[in-house]
Amino acid sequence: MTTLVVSGGTIVTMDPTRRVLTGDVVVEDGRITAVGQAGPATAAQAIDASGCLVIPGLVQAHVHTVQTLARGHADDLELLPWLRERIWPYEAALGPEDVEAAVELACAELLAGGTTAILDMGTVRHTDVVFEAARRAGIRATIGKCMMDAGDAVPQGLRETTRASLDESEALARRWHGAQGGRLRYGFAPRFVLSCTEGLLREVTHTARRMGCVLHTHASENPTECQVVRRERGGDNIDYLAGLGMAGADVVLAHCVWPSEAEKETLRRTQTSVVHCPSSNLKLASGIAPVVEYLARGIRVALGADGAPCNNELDGFLELRLAGLLHKPAGGPTALPARQAFELATLGGARALGLADEIGSLEVGKRGDLVVVDVDRLHVVPTADPYSMLVYAVRASDVRDVVVDGRVVVRGGELSTLDQGAVIARARAARQRIDGRL
Repeated sequence: MTTLVVSGGTIVTMDPTRRVLTGDVVVEDGRITAVGQAGPATAAQAIDASGCLVIPGLVQAHVHTVQTLARGHADDLELLPWLRERIWPYEAALGPEDVEAAVELACAELLAGGTTAILDMGTVRHTDVVFEAARRAGIRATIGKCMMDAGDAVPQGLRETTRASLDESEALARRWHGAQGGRLRYGFAPRFVLSCTEGLLREVTHTARRMGCVLHTHASENPTECQVVRRERGGDNIDYLAGLGMAGADVVLAHCVWPSEAEKETLRRTQTSVVHCPSSNLKLASGIAPVVEYLARGIRVALGADGAPCNNELDGFLELRLAGLLHKPAGGPTALPARQAFELATLGGARALGLADEIGSLEVGKRGDLVVVDVDRLHVVPTADPYSMLVYAVRASDVRDVVVDGRVVVRGGELSTLDQGAVIARARAARQRIDGRL
């Protein structure tokens, strides 16, 4: 039995009573066996967390790791031109070695910043490479091949037939869903309504349910997108998807910035998860999702950074801070208080991924995914409330140690599973290759 003891920290459990304790977290063979009480005097691994916060790993329920090498190459555009002029040509130019470099770079940034679990949408090709990179990095990842059998201005390199898209996605799910002891899972990922035929959307919904996988797509991100969906499909975006069966506790919709009143009720009734991506929505001028109203109605909400070309970071603490601040001008100073915001970044993401029984809080029996945060920093001292620290003051650079499945993947701020210098060098070389093709 492999035992890890994280000792002496202030533990923000996020358990049902939201206890904040001082003591130890013990992880044995990947699962938490004790929270608060003293761990064994000797253990195979030990982390002294004295003076630090010990928190559940952040969960980002919408990211695009393959897009990381487009950071800084798609600024100052709104959604549809951003896709057609920058993102789709970039993705079409990616070879397998470029995908590997992009995903390794993303995983390194995510883990070093305290994100331990992601829901990731890849591109049309090379999804096995995405999984292999996530496997090596040690992150907990639900990943899906991006499905695109329709759409205007789609480059040849991203075009696929409906049948090929469905068949490849199902084969990937059979190969990867539940791999690495459940750390890697498959999530079917049709890109969005405007790049998918109705037949694909209808069939992928049935396939995902038959295989017990999450469904992950974008919806109602941008007003122009919503107008085009109404014109081409005859209805509002979220309700159109729901009419095809793509709504429910196993469905994750990124953004949902522009819902109708009827669609808000659809989200509540079906318990579909919405992923709030504040940086992305601000940078692409998409708007501000009605998150406070969603929560008041009982709609599930998680957080995500989206992709590096529309953010330009994958910093979960930045999204947490923005979520905590962005809704106060309209909703008042008590809108989305710090503890509720922190729940979106932990349990909210776990629910979206279908992993609320496994991650999102530090409780006996759950997986050993946790983060040690150094709060002995100029920009944090002397805040007393740990939730206030985490939401309004802590930065990704304050993350000291990260554990996934009981395995230490970041220690003392240094990656244990990836060579940071090599990751950066490969990313720069890959970007040069991509520039040559573009």
